[in-house]
Amino acid sequence: MTSTVLHIDTSARRQGSTTRELTDQIVKQISPARIIRRDLATPLPLITEEWVNANFTPADARSAEQQDLLSLSDQLVAEIKDADTIVIGLPMYNFGAPASFKVWVDLIARAGLTFQYTAEGPQGLLNGKRVIVAVATGGVPLGSPVDHLSGYIRQIMSFIGLSDVEFVAAEGMSTDPETALQAAKDAVAKLAA
Repeated sequence: MTSTVLHIDTSARRQGSTTRELTDQIVKQISPARIIRRDLATPLPLITEEWVNANFTPADARSAEQQDLLSLSDQLVAEIKDADTIVIGLPMYNFGAPASFKVWVDLIARAGLTFQYTAEGPQGLLNGKRVIVAVATGGVPLGSPVDHLSGYIRQIMSFIGLSDVEFVAAEGMSTDPETALQAAKDAVAKLAA
């Protein structure tokens, strides 16, 4: 049973968004005891040189200003750590994920917190969590040569230790929206709680 869900929406559209509709249905389907909401339509700040320098400064040597620069990132990491399941709504924009999602990734992919460097290469630290990604595309099928979204999601999730990634896709929203949305809703209804 899922006790805590981190519910992330990335669509710039707050109204009429297919991925928002699907993530709402997914969260309802798995019925968690607690929901942490993160809406990336409210922009997160881009990382800066000062942020990078603060991130690479050992935690016990950071100034108050550096700690302040990293405070939002620390909060985002805490949200992931607190969740058993992460539900992400990702519309495909220009063959990939929305820029707002990439900003979120830049803020949560932190050595020592979500991954570590080892002699064998990077190792994710956020194991044992489920990730469900609701995708909507205009016409690009997931897994096609021009799908630069699903492979990236699997890679970045695996990089931080999350290998249990499931996709629910409304593919072809520009050509047959009713069929595409119904197929995605049917897939959501089959998700195990």
